[in-house]
Amino acid sequence: MKAEEISLKESKVKPVVDQLNDLLANYHIYYQNIRGCHWNVKGKSFFTLHAKFEELYTQALSAIDEIAERVLTLGKPPYSTLQQYIDESEIKQVDTVGMKDTDMVKNVVDDMDKLISKQREILKTTENAGDDGTNDLVNRLMQFLEKENWMLRSFISA
Repeated sequence: MKAEEISLKESKVKPVVDQLNDLLANYHIYYQNIRGCHWNVKGKSFFTLHAKFEELYTQALSAIDEIAERVLTLGKPPYSTLQQYIDESEIKQVDTVGMKDTDMVKNVVDDMDKLISKQREILKTTENAGDDGTNDLVNRLMQFLEKENWMLRSFISA
């Protein structure tokens, strides 16, 4: 598959693919961090946060698949090794063992902030490339994160 087969110019799509692969790497580390939170959360907010973290990592896993498939749709291979994710991700791995529940939420919010920022940059690039398909995908993912970010910030500010 090549970008031209879906009426896009290869030269304009390359920066989109590069940014999507970067987003993919960041989503993988974000996903794993949330899994750690889900497994290791303790305290008064256990039931609330255990369920919320599961909701978030389930959505992240879906996003990972959609991003990788979009890279393939654009005619390129997605990152697919743990080493690539670790090397390329701005989001860093977090050891959640013994972490306070509110610190877990703060970490998730910080990771979401990074993902949202990256998604806003991708939207600029997709506009230049005329890539409405990627734009729609990224916009939908970003809207979910924005809402969840607001809710988690409300949770920790109480």
